[in-house]
Amino acid sequence: MHGVSRLRLLVMGTGPFAVPMLAAVLRSRHEIVAVVTRPDHAPPGRRPAPNPVRAAATAAGLALLDPERVNAPAACATIAAHAADLFVVCDYGQILSADLLAVPRLGAINLHGSLLPRHRGAAPVQWAILGGDPISGVSVIRMTPALDAGNVLVTRSTPIGADETAPQLEERLAALGADAVPEAIDLIEAAVAAGRPLDRLGVPQDAARATRAPRLTKSDGVVDWSRPAVQIERMRRALEPWPRTTTTFTRADGRVQRLVLEELAIAPGANVPPDTSAPGTVQATDGGRIRVACGAGTAVEIRRLVPEGSRSMTAAEFLRGSPLRPGVRLG
Repeated sequence: MHGVSRLRLLVMGTGPFAVPMLAAVLRSRHEIVAVVTRPDHAPPGRRPAPNPVRAAATAAGLALLDPERVNAPAACATIAAHAADLFVVCDYGQILSADLLAVPRLGAINLHGSLLPRHRGAAPVQWAILGGDPISGVSVIRMTPALDAGNVLVTRSTPIGADETAPQLEERLAALGADAVPEAIDLIEAAVAAGRPLDRLGVPQDAARATRAPRLTKSDGVVDWSRPAVQIERMRRALEPWPRTTTTFTRADGRVQRLVLEELAIAPGANVPPDTSAPGTVQATDGGRIRVACGAGTAVEIRRLVPEGSRSMTAAEFLRGSPLRPGVRLG
């Protein structure tokens, strides 16, 4: 094939990270033949809310497919019938099989929310913050059956703000990706026009430098107070809006109460006095603050929290009706 000027694209996406990319491809000269997204689910008797990509695709009047299992033979046949030149994938939620990746004649590209090979997996934005990375970014890769392992076509990078949360960083990375995907499509077009093999396009990843960013679980949000304060502060920023950062304390009546830590900061100075500095010990509750000892002689100050079964409140509000006092152990 020579000199392709307009490609037939099939876009796959579900979450909000993919919406700016979809909008950018819509603005390009290429044709979106269909959008594949995850089915919407809701508890019995309730109508599911459309996922962000479904809502954006519907508003644009695009054809929609939502197979329960995208690699099932019937789903593959339906997708193949759209005769796409290229799959463009981002924040979809299912791993594509080798058979499905072989359907489009120009293969598939994926927009990933990290600077690969760092943070391969489902939660790259969160793990970048958890890992204390100074910078993050996006990578557009040619897809292979191995997870997030294909050649890198385009990257964009950006510093991670000192106080930046996962939703804030994800929004900025999504905007970066919206610019990167059309550039990657242009590179594929240029390679095809020049007769260069697509399997050699881009920069191979160094597998020795790869790190994992697995899907988060609820237990990832439970504070281990033996960790240094800097790590616990990163948890608070990385694990919004789910699973959030949580701990517990045992009330005088023996009831264990769960606390969501909405705002906290690294406390100045070392843990004092030594006899109350075991990790998880509440050191101070004066001045409307809750200072808690952490590992390595550090501490955090909890500034805002959500007690189980209650509303969000400041530390001062919580302390007015709580038996939480210096010496109590959390976790």
